[in-house]
Amino acid sequence: MRHSKFTAMAALAAVLMMSGCTSSGVDKTKTTAIQPAAKDIDTSDLAQGKAQFRDANYGLAEKHFRKAVELKADNAEAWMGLAASYDELGRFDFADRAYGQLLKVAGRKPQIVNNMGYSQLLRGNRKKARALLLEAKAGMADPTVVNANLALLNKG
Repeated sequence: MRHSKFTAMAALAAVLMMSGCTSSGVDKTKTTAIQPAAKDIDTSDLAQGKAQFRDANYGLAEKHFRKAVELKADNAEAWMGLAASYDELGRFDFADRAYGQLLKVAGRKPQIVNNMGYSQLLRGNRKKARALLLEAKAGMADPTVVNANLALLNKG
């Protein structure tokens, strides 16, 4: 009895395998391709990057900002967050690349120059930091943040 059950199961498996190999039942009707929904970086990776950065989770912030710029390479806010995350992680080589891309996307704006100055401050490049921070201060209507960075520079 056991042998006949095994034989019946083996025969059934063989039939199922053979029927799976045929293409006679495939519907060959052409259909319209449906485009994948574009991922909205404002509510996903960009927002997550900002939240992680605020919580000082710079590695996670970097991950989300990097994904955001991969999805939308002209997003200045994502490039700024990515550069700042790299600064906080001490990855200044990557920060310089991100600042380079940011300048291409957004131009030489005072807020960007301020962040670049802070980056130089973190590296200990005091002379370069001062020059960048003073450039940023000259272009800002409200230089509060730049003044704070200059105070840090003067303190050290």
